[in-house]
Parts: sequence; structure tokens; C-alpha cells
Amino acid sequence: MPSSATTIAAPDAARSASPPAPRVSVVVPTLNEETTLATLLRPLREHASGLDVEIIVSDGGSTDGTLAIALSLADRVVVHDAAHRQTIAAGRNAGAHEALAEAGDVLLFLNADIGLPEDLPLFIREVTAAARTHGAATCRVIVDPQEARPMERVVLGACNALYWGINTLRIVGMGRGEVHAVRRDVFEAVGGYREHLAAGEDFDLFKRVLRHPGARVAFLWRHIVHESPRRYRQRGLFRTMGAWALNATWVALGDRSRSTEWEVVR
Repeated sequence: MPSSATTIAAPDAARSASPPAPRVSVVVPTLNEETTLATLLRPLREHASGLDVEIIVSDGGSTDGTLAIALSLADRVVVHDAAHRQTIAAGRNAGAHEALAEAGDVLLFLNADIGLPEDLPLFIREVTAAARTHGAATCRVIVDPQEARPMERVVLGACNALYWGINTLRIVGMGRGEVHAVRRDVFEAVGGYREHLAAGEDFDLFKRVLRHPGARVAFLWRHIVHESPRRYRQRGLFRTMGAWALNATWVALGDRSRSTEWEVVR
């Protein structure tokens, strides 16, 4: 478990001195996400008590207004306090470490720059129910249709179809890191995310989940989250896809990512 993270807050969002432990822990890794984080956390905060969830933000050392937003909307905030740059895998594990101290049975990892489905309660209920039943779950990820470019629609649509087929046939566990729901006991059994991976950690986790006895990855086609197109716009769609494919291949064949450090795009 991570040793270079500190819990710095139990903010005003907390319900009482000794609330019952929530059944679902939402873990959001962040690094300078002041422009996106509130959009993600506000609807989660609004529905948190009714959905029996807690919100944990795991920050990798933000220097903008991310922490202030997290402190106002999350239940707990964990901050990376070591000199080295934290991988997103380590950030997710740091948040999970906080969650695993409680009695929740599902960890729901969400990227800070996603847009959640309009029917958020249904999404949370169904993705966590699928994780409880199968061990892990994910869903489709696309760019918001109002801002998506034609090629983004085509390529991401094909990727979603590929991930659905691969998971349905149980060829290998696969799913974008934007949404990972994992049952607590499965997450602990496979050892969480591998922190030495600068990229491809999402593919690697689901690969190991599928190898765990009795577990599989459920792909919920009916549910969609919207990702930010910022990386496609700054780095190029095919360049980004190529980097993902190379890192996934290296992780699958050599247990390490091709990238030694994932480029931050904001």
C-alpha cells in the first residue's frame, strides 16, 4: 500500500461524527484539475447519501485550485507528499487505501475529467451491482456528441465495440480508466493497480481481474460517460490511440509500460 500519501481533510460534507460506513467508495485521482473537478463532484455530492457512497479525492500534488474544490465537495482528500511524481496508478491506490479502511464493498474509480450520465443514480446502482456480481465492471466512453468530431465518433465507437466483445468473450479484461468498478475483495486479491506503470495500468488491472478465480469484467453497453477530448485535440487522435495501444501491448507482453512518464494535458 502507498506510503507517501497523507489524508488532509474530513471536510464539511461529512454527515456525522460516526456515520455508518458507505457501501461504495468513489475514488477520483487528480492533478491540476480545477477546470473539471467540480463538474464531476457536484452531482456525486448531491446524490451521495441516497446512493450510499463516499467520495475520496486522491491528489497527485496539484498547484492550482484543485485541492480547494476537493475539500469543499469530497468526504476525504488524500495528498501525495513525496518529491517524485506520482503515477495515476499510485494515486488510485492511495484513494483505495483510504476506502479499504472502511466496510464498503465496491471501489468505483472515476477520472476527474469525465461527464457522468444524466441518470446518475441508475448508473451508480447498475455499475456497482455488476461489480458485485462479476468482480469488476465498466461502460462505454465517448466524447460528448455536442463537441465530438466525426473521426472521434468513429474511432471511439469502434473501441467501445472492441472492448465489449473482448470482455463478453472473456479473451482478456479490458476497459478505459475513466470508469473502473471493482469489488473490494477482488481488488485486494489482485493487489490493486501496479504503481510502476506510467500508462496501461487500467488495462493491466482488468487483465489480472479476469485471471482471478470466479471474476470477470462486465461491460455495460447501455451506460455512457463522456470524456474530455483535450488530449485528442492537443496531441492528435491517432497519436493518442497509438500511445495507448503501444502501452497496452508492452504491459501485456512485458509487465511494464512503454511510456516512462505519462504527459499531462490540461
